[in-house]
Amino acid sequence: MKEYWKSAAKELRSVRSITGAALFAAMSPILALCTIQVNQFLSIGFTSLTHAMTGYFFGPLVAAMSGGIADIIKYLLKPDGPFFPGFTLNEILVGFIYGLFFYKRKVTLHKCISARLIVTVGINLTLTPLWLSMLYGNAYKFMVPIRIIKNIVLIPVDIFLLHTLLKFCEKNKNRFFR
Repeated sequence: MKEYWKSAAKELRSVRSITGAALFAAMSPILALCTIQVNQFLSIGFTSLTHAMTGYFFGPLVAAMSGGIADIIKYLLKPDGPFFPGFTLNEILVGFIYGLFFYKRKVTLHKCISARLIVTVGINLTLTPLWLSMLYGNAYKFMVPIRIIKNIVLIPVDIFLLHTLLKFCEKNKNRFFR
C-alpha cells in the first residue's frame, strides 16, 4: 500500500501526468456544456468521466487536483449561480475516489459499480443537496427525493459509460500518453 501512495505522489511531479491531467481538465468544461439542466437544482452531466480517466491514468492525487481545477475553469467559463467552494470539493472528491478505484488496478464491472455508488451516495445524494440547501435555503428535504429518482434512473447509464470508457482506456493504455 505504501508503494501505491509513493507512485501516486510521484505522478504529481511528472510532466506527462500534469500535461495529461490538464488535457482532461480542459475536456471537462467542454463536456459541461453538454449538461442537461432540468431545473435550478437538478442537472445531468458527464464531466465525471474526465475525472475517472484522470484517476485511471494518473492516480487519486492528480485526479483530485485536476477535478478542483476543472471545476473552477467550468465556473469561470459558464457560471450558473454563485461560486461555492463546496462544489469544487465535490469535484476533488470525485477525482480522488475514481483514482483510488482505478489507478494501477484492473478495471472490473464490480469496481465501476462500487465507485459509482460511492460517488452517487456520498457526493450526489449527500453533499450536493447540502451545498444547495446552504446556498438556496432549507429546501433540502424537497431536493433529496428528486435527486434520488434522478440518480436511480441514471446510475445504470453512468456505470455502463464508466465501465465502457475505462475498459477502452485499459485496452489502449499504451496508445495514450506514451
